[in-house]
Amino acid sequence: MFEGLDLNNMGKMMEEMQAKARELQEKSKETILTAKGGGGMIQASANGAGEIVDISIDDSLMEDKESLQILLISTLNDLMKMVEDNKKSQAMGLLGGLNPFGTGQ
Repeated sequence: MFEGLDLNNMGKMMEEMQAKARELQEKSKETILTAKGGGGMIQASANGAGEIVDISIDDSLMEDKESLQILLISTLNDLMKMVEDNKKSQAMGLLGGLNPFGTGQ
């Protein structure tokens, strides 16, 4: 079952993968993802690590607290989904196309 598997190289391969993962994690902080809501009235940006780096709110929403809250929640949820999708995409690249997340999306 494991014929031809060189266990001596396994440790080296794991070290290389860990180094690549650390490198990807650092690079992800440089990636900026942006989501818009309410036809662009709300705009939020996060880096690839999921840290919110900017929020822009149209002045017209400042007088309508309920609409502001709804649009802000929706936009931030969209942004967090983008961050997660980006992380999965990077992980897939790191694993060379193997899908540890299952077959569905």
